[in-house]
Amino acid sequence: MTFCVAMKVEEGLVGIADTRVTSGTEQTFARKVSVHQHGNHSLFLMTSGLRSVRDKAVTYFNDILEEDDQNLDKLYKAVNRLADQIRRVAEEDKLALTEGGLHFNLHCIVGGQLEKDGEHKLYLIYPQANWVEIGEGTPYQIIGETSYGKPLLDRALRYQTTMPASLKIGFLAFDATRQSATDVGFPLDVVLYKRDSHRIVEHRYLKEDLNQVSKWWENRLRRSLDALPSDWLEGAFSKLYRQE
Repeated sequence: MTFCVAMKVEEGLVGIADTRVTSGTEQTFARKVSVHQHGNHSLFLMTSGLRSVRDKAVTYFNDILEEDDQNLDKLYKAVNRLADQIRRVAEEDKLALTEGGLHFNLHCIVGGQLEKDGEHKLYLIYPQANWVEIGEGTPYQIIGETSYGKPLLDRALRYQTTMPASLKIGFLAFDATRQSATDVGFPLDVVLYKRDSHRIVEHRYLKEDLNQVSKWWENRLRRSLDALPSDWLEGAFSKLYRQE
């Protein structure tokens, strides 16, 4: 399984991707985010799904970026070209995968800003190669293991959230996921893009880099539980104690 989350806030884009790859009982590590920069063309790509489908589609897409970069002046055009490559891989491999008992599966997040984009953009591409743009209303998208981190993102992340605060929220969503899903884990890759900068920054965190943060959050949650108002419990527990 995978955990990738990308957040679009007013200041820019923040992306987080785990690196654990599980195949049967074996676990390996591989990057799930790639960065493509050339002049005023800056984009990152995150993926979740069958590794063979991912590698083939991304290889084809890299060729497109090298051959047709000048015509890709808006991010949606690059997204359309990636979608074409996903369809191409589906035509080539989907039948064989199905016959082998595998489900054709690839979700992609594409973020960045190309030369003629008026602002930073974020898109989600489905396995069917259709896509949606991520906007201010729900300024994030998760692919892979989505259930554990989503509640925290829904409660805490807003379009006005700063990029540093967004990275904090994104890490806590990842931390909640890795605690409950054994196939999500460190190292953790981070990409940062500041609006109109046309420069993507990458950074990798190891488990020991963030252990203290994880323990601090766990302790704070326990203390918050102890401090939670308890008057409302009386209605239920008074019935229990009357029976004794």
